[in-house]
Amino acid sequence: MATKLSARWVPLAGLLFLIGGCSVGPVYHTPTVTTPPAYKELTPDEQKQTDGWKVAQPKDDALHGRWWEIFGDPELNALEDQVNVSNQNIAMAAANFQAARAMVREAKSQFFPTVTAGPSITASKQRAITTTTSSSGSTSSTLSSATVTEYSLPFDATWQPDLFGRIRNTVRAAAAGAQINAADLENTRLTVQAEVASDYFQLRSQDALKQLLDSTVAAYKESLDLTRVLYETGIDSDESVAEAETQMESTEAQDTNIGIQRAQFEHAIAMLVGQPASTFSIPQGAPKVGPPAIPYGVPSQLLERRPDIAAAERGVAQANAQIGVARSAYFPTLTLSASAGFEAASFAKWLSPSSFVWSVGPALAETLFDAGLRRATVVQYQAMYDETVANYRETVLTAFQQIEDNLASLRILSTEIHQQDVAVASAERTLQIATDRYKLGIDPYLNVITAQTALFSNRQTAVTLRSSQMTSSVQLIEALGGSWDASQLPSMHSTMVNTAPPANTAPPAPAGAPATTATAAAANP
Repeated sequence: MATKLSARWVPLAGLLFLIGGCSVGPVYHTPTVTTPPAYKELTPDEQKQTDGWKVAQPKDDALHGRWWEIFGDPELNALEDQVNVSNQNIAMAAANFQAARAMVREAKSQFFPTVTAGPSITASKQRAITTTTSSSGSTSSTLSSATVTEYSLPFDATWQPDLFGRIRNTVRAAAAGAQINAADLENTRLTVQAEVASDYFQLRSQDALKQLLDSTVAAYKESLDLTRVLYETGIDSDESVAEAETQMESTEAQDTNIGIQRAQFEHAIAMLVGQPASTFSIPQGAPKVGPPAIPYGVPSQLLERRPDIAAAERGVAQANAQIGVARSAYFPTLTLSASAGFEAASFAKWLSPSSFVWSVGPALAETLFDAGLRRATVVQYQAMYDETVANYRETVLTAFQQIEDNLASLRILSTEIHQQDVAVASAERTLQIATDRYKLGIDPYLNVITAQTALFSNRQTAVTLRSSQMTSSVQLIEALGGSWDASQLPSMHSTMVNTAPPANTAPPAPAGAPATTATAAAANP
């Protein structure tokens, strides 16, 4: 019996082997995009105009590791270490990646048969009517009942061979989805790290403005004291004293108001590093660093350096696989079913050979009419594919725009800062002349006030420009993708392996990094 059964299934097995490698999905190719040969804002002529900011040497074509260390600020390094450990947006993105990996394993399980078992013991009461006929021809009926117990141990197995690639394309789509989530995780990490750096440098800019205002208030107080002395000696008027008082008091109000923005930046950093704003603080201090030389590489490298571009490209691959899933609906599905087990009315005979029962057989199913449903589904997924291609190309264009924006900003700011420093020096000279002429009684105090206001305004502008320069440096690094590259994206195979998630922990802090109140230990989410 077994030999005949095997011979019967040989043709079907051969057929499954031949068509099992068929896949009706389209072959995937990465969409083409246009990449410029060089960044417009970094032509040799443009580089000659930079002053106070320099571009990296060509050999330094990429950022490596902990990109924020390029700024050389230990306090910033300590804050960035906390981001990887405690930021909740990163934790959510990591959880999404884990869920996506589980979906890959769910899809992969369809390659294998499903086996179920359902042992049961069923007791039932059965009634029967027995009719007897006597020799005289009369009949009589007897009602009898009996309890029957049935012991059953069935095993059922079903399997759908992946004849036309439906399962393979489903797995590919799920794996691409997991890669999208992995890239989104890295993009979230980069965004938060860049936001911490940007907020930190803006907080330090507020500290620099605070120092400027403190020194300005002190200078205005000296001018007020001088005006009072001159008034008391009859050289100047009470009006000049009132003007000096007004100027000093209004500047004191500005000095006090600067604390609002600093507090807001401090609270924003607290949230980004996963700490309550009520228990988090950063000591005041002036900016310690200037803009670094940032390795920007060449435009063609950008496609491999930005996680959002990688996510968009994997979205195209996912949409391509989903077209294959939709096309497979045109073809029949084969289901192989088998069941075996034991059935007996006596427990003693339950597992005996005579109680063994089995059944096996294939079933073929094909949709003959669906009023265009399958065709519409394929068209839908083809349109979704076109959408992902457009999104991918738009993401690439946006990346080039962001890099050119920040390169232009850094280049122009370097020139503007140089010009502003010259303006500050001129304002200082003007104030010195106005003060000397006022002391000699040549000019009124109004000239001194005008010169002091001009000097303060120019110094304030210089601080703001340097803050913008540091922020643009961070934004350029973010636009370049930080220190990430496409080689860090998990492969299709690794998304299917049930391993631990990527650690949401920071690398060890550099040796000798000074401790600050901003580096309090944070709980691992």
